[in-house]
Amino acid sequence: MRSSVSKVVALAAAGALALAACSSNKTSKGAANETSADGKVIIDTFTPADQSTNLNTNAVTKIMSDKFKIQFRWQTTTYDAGPAKEKRQIALASGDYPDLFFLIPWIDAFTQAEVLKLGQQGVAVPLEKLIKDNAPNIQKVLDTNKEYKEMATAPDGHIYALPEWADCFHCTYPDKLWINSTWLKKLGLQVPKTTDDLRKVLEAFKTKDPNGNGKADEIPMTTDVQDSSLIAYLMNAFAYDPVGANNGVRSLLTLNGDKVVTPVTSDAWKEGLKYIHGLYKDGLIDQAAFTQNAQALQAQGNNPKAVVLGSVPVLWPGIFVQLDSKDGRDKQYDAVPPLTGPEGKSYTGYNHPTSTGYTFMLTNKASKEAQVAAIKMLDYIFSDQGQMIATMGPEGVGWNKPKVGDVALDASTKPLYNPVQNPPKNINWGALAQYNNTLAYRNAQVVPKDIYTGAGLERRLFEATKQYQGHEDKSQWFPQAFMWPDPSLSGELATLQTNLNTYVNQNQLAFITGSKSLDTDWDAYVKGLDSTGMPRYLQINQQAYDKYKSGSK
Repeated sequence: MRSSVSKVVALAAAGALALAACSSNKTSKGAANETSADGKVIIDTFTPADQSTNLNTNAVTKIMSDKFKIQFRWQTTTYDAGPAKEKRQIALASGDYPDLFFLIPWIDAFTQAEVLKLGQQGVAVPLEKLIKDNAPNIQKVLDTNKEYKEMATAPDGHIYALPEWADCFHCTYPDKLWINSTWLKKLGLQVPKTTDDLRKVLEAFKTKDPNGNGKADEIPMTTDVQDSSLIAYLMNAFAYDPVGANNGVRSLLTLNGDKVVTPVTSDAWKEGLKYIHGLYKDGLIDQAAFTQNAQALQAQGNNPKAVVLGSVPVLWPGIFVQLDSKDGRDKQYDAVPPLTGPEGKSYTGYNHPTSTGYTFMLTNKASKEAQVAAIKMLDYIFSDQGQMIATMGPEGVGWNKPKVGDVALDASTKPLYNPVQNPPKNINWGALAQYNNTLAYRNAQVVPKDIYTGAGLERRLFEATKQYQGHEDKSQWFPQAFMWPDPSLSGELATLQTNLNTYVNQNQLAFITGSKSLDTDWDAYVKGLDSTGMPRYLQINQQAYDKYKSGSK
């Protein structure tokens, strides 16, 4: 299913780029202004929205609408990354695209190649003058955060789109495994340290009835397609599995010294797939792990008849179980440090900065008035007050000011805000608004000391992540987020990246599930990577890396 979606997206992207070429005569002055009956500038805005969010009635929408005289005309899409990206690309291909793309990194953010192409063809409006004239908070970040400026500025000097910046410690190490510690204790088992240990634990979860209901209903390991770090967590005991520069998509690139290489053809990678296949073949990995969505995983984790999940490789436990659940099952799960493989390797993925991809893009459909109103709104979100309101909701509803005795996540930091636990629905923009989410800002939130409450989640994740810190191999880390490809090659690079990701994902799943044999089909897989364009992909990225190392774009 994912591969078919990728093909549709690739075709839609090609159509979008062709259409954009026809529109390149438009300038940053934008289209004619359109206003509502009460004099607000109308901005057609394309954005994801989850099932509990109605952006038309959302509390933050009203605040932003009143403050900046904006009438949002929302074009919403799902939180499911594949369909969301597909809808975005089809909008571009049809020519019926919005004034503003306002996206979420891990759902449907634009890649560098897409931003370059849309900027060059006149669809994306350059933002640097708008920012200089109207957005002092954004300008300050560009002037003081070198990495953010590198991410935002295209090789031709323009800023065609802005990424979020969410300097989230626990997100920097996304390849986690959460295991049922209650089951470990009941069965007299230790937290697994090696790949062999994990196999023994999963076998015990499957066969020894750790939930005590007399039924063989335990699921030793599972995940969902959208949030999975299953392959990455397990692979890192064999070969370094790099995190991608666009959230939700793994990278195919690592460094060997200053040479850009791919790990997905190595013998170590093959051994990692062999190990994962063995777990799958023996029923220790749920078959649904590679097909089910987030809602299905939640249904497993919240099964009212019994606790059935033994381990789940995802970023945080709220993905698979309701926090503060009535029976306390969410307290049963703790993070497992990176495993050590048979050759002594024990890596973890490293993702810095944590929010990548481009999420704020004004198009040539936006009037000048719309452009100014939108950038002023974003500038407000870059302030502490604006971010607190936009991400959490109005003061007193989504967050409160700290009280005497409140302790920040970083105890040495003065508390700034105390998020309301279990706030009303539809009161904030959440991940849409994490644009200047610095480490200092995150560490200033009030967090209770009890890590197993919903209110203590951030501290739970903070402490869990310390077990992964230091397992990253920065010598192999490819700084893709800070590098821009040659503009003349951006379209080719986007196509290569889509095709190679699809090819690798399809073949990895085939090897894991057994529809292809690692003994007889591996060589054909490696050869197929060449014909799919891997040598050219490496060459283009090597050129970009060499320019980055030399200090030029």
